[in-house]
Amino acid sequence: MSIKHWPEQERPREKLIHQGAQALSDAELLAIFLRTGTQGISAVELARQVLTEFGGLRSLMSASREDFCKGFGLGDAKYTQLQAVLEMSKRHLKEQLSRETVFNNAEHVRAYLSSQLRHSQREIFAVLFLDTQHRLIRYQELFMGTIDAAAVYPREVVKAALQYNAAAVILAHNHPSGVAEPSQADISITSRIKDALNLVEVRLLDHFVVGDAAPVSLAERGLI
Repeated sequence: MSIKHWPEQERPREKLIHQGAQALSDAELLAIFLRTGTQGISAVELARQVLTEFGGLRSLMSASREDFCKGFGLGDAKYTQLQAVLEMSKRHLKEQLSRETVFNNAEHVRAYLSSQLRHSQREIFAVLFLDTQHRLIRYQELFMGTIDAAAVYPREVVKAALQYNAAAVILAHNHPSGVAEPSQADISITSRIKDALNLVEVRLLDHFVVGDAAPVSLAERGLI
């Protein structure tokens, strides 16, 4: 049955308008993005098939152009639309951080870091450089590794902090596995970077580990 024949409260677009985007399932959100299904298949059913084919929304959004376009009902047009949506989200979140003191809204920090790092298939180590009011000066991805590791050098973090005249920094890296639990190596490198930054009077405020769920804060865990 076509979605237009569904009860109004069950249609994804109407559901989003009346209940908000957070009320929709992954398949319903993707169905709005896809807009239409194919012959004999509604947009929601097509979305379910696509998510099953890719193994979930995270894998779909991080897929290469080649792999994405191989998906049933997808192609270059949908790929370019998705990339535009992802980039707009990143820029919107960055503008929010640039206008405010970072720790006035920790959820903005988490949302921004998730938008930047969550969908990467490689481990990326990034830094938020902040001024004396803890406003964002620059976000920079300093190190990139294999699927499960990144070589991190404290001296490079210090060098960049001095370059941007930062008063404080927030570290962040992703776990491509999707599990955001900090490892012993994460705790160790955080301590080494903190000691290095202390020598040049730059504060380390936090280190976030990004996975499928909300980023985990080492400071909230008492690990900094």
